[in-house]
Amino acid sequence: MTGAGSLLPLRARLRELRPDAFGADPTGERLERIRRSPNFADGVFQNPEGARTRPTGSMLEFAKIYFEKEQRALRAPTGNIPVHATTLADLAKPPATGLRLTWMGHSSVLAEIDGRRVLFDPVWGERCSPFAFAGPKRLHPVPFPLASLGPVDVIVISHDHYDHLDLPTIRALAGTETVFAVPLGVGAHLELWGVPADRIHELDWNESTKVNGISLTATPARHFCGRGLRNQQHTLWASWAVAGPEHRIYHSGDTGYFQGFKDIGAEHGPFDATMIQIGAYSEYWPDIHMTPAEGVRAHLDLQGGRPHGVMLPIHWGTFNLAPHPWAEPGEWSVDAGEEAGQAVATPRPGEPFEPAGAVPTDPWWRAVSAPTPHHWRRPKPALVEPKPLPTDLDLAAER
Repeated sequence: MTGAGSLLPLRARLRELRPDAFGADPTGERLERIRRSPNFADGVFQNPEGARTRPTGSMLEFAKIYFEKEQRALRAPTGNIPVHATTLADLAKPPATGLRLTWMGHSSVLAEIDGRRVLFDPVWGERCSPFAFAGPKRLHPVPFPLASLGPVDVIVISHDHYDHLDLPTIRALAGTETVFAVPLGVGAHLELWGVPADRIHELDWNESTKVNGISLTATPARHFCGRGLRNQQHTLWASWAVAGPEHRIYHSGDTGYFQGFKDIGAEHGPFDATMIQIGAYSEYWPDIHMTPAEGVRAHLDLQGGRPHGVMLPIHWGTFNLAPHPWAEPGEWSVDAGEEAGQAVATPRPGEPFEPAGAVPTDPWWRAVSAPTPHHWRRPKPALVEPKPLPTDLDLAAER
């Protein structure tokens, strides 16, 4: 005698077994909206410029670099990362200039803009992984508990990768009254995790919404999506332009360099501050993450081609996600900024600053890292047909 469960389609049964951290697939009207998107074609979301979303090159060469003892040592700090002792008093006093940024580590930033509070890509979890026992582990503690953050007007998510969309963090925030602004399709994950549908603003590229007088626009990015074992490209990735009555800011999410930064700047800039991804780059995936030099170039494009405002480097320092040395993104960002005549902020995790005030420029990472001249290693040409490189889950199993 067979049970009722055996009558379910295999795909449905497998879906029931997958962990909640994998999230939910878009269905119903959400899926129909995705299919109607001008950015969705041939069954997947498309990048604004062609991009290879899978690592390329020789798997053997990559493995030699990634697992080589000396290289592994460079990918972690040599001591405790200095985290700023942020207090409630630091954040209770309104910014004198009307704009204050607090980098929490990686891509998580609290932006206080014209009397409103916007939290980008909050990740308070110990690992950016679907599993509590494996995957990239946090290299420094969070600057302060999530419960001490205080009220937030809107939480902005750039895309659904684990180092930007964190299940434990979202579940903790789901019990607040905060609304979410997310790219098209990502709302399915949030609803599964307890966020009411009426608190989710789900946007396609170049769509905008207003929250408490702040305008948020999902702008294009050159990346990809996916949380499960298969990447169906059914959730969108985005950068974000945020405008208040007096100030404008930009958060890149994850992205490779592309010409669209100029269009975003022309439409929504110039910006008082940008938060630009400059870490986890590699020549094995050059189309989907920027180097620090490309990040500075993107900032200039967003500002109409000239130095303006302040660039805050993000997506580095907190998790080990690529073969480059841990401190290299910081060093390279400073050098690239100096070469371009562009102000680059280098706060410690948790250190608030006002872009129109005193901008932190201390190279704090040097005290806890080996010397890291820029030596972005270039893979040798493959002598055989390149094979797909390990996924994040494959690498997590090795850690």
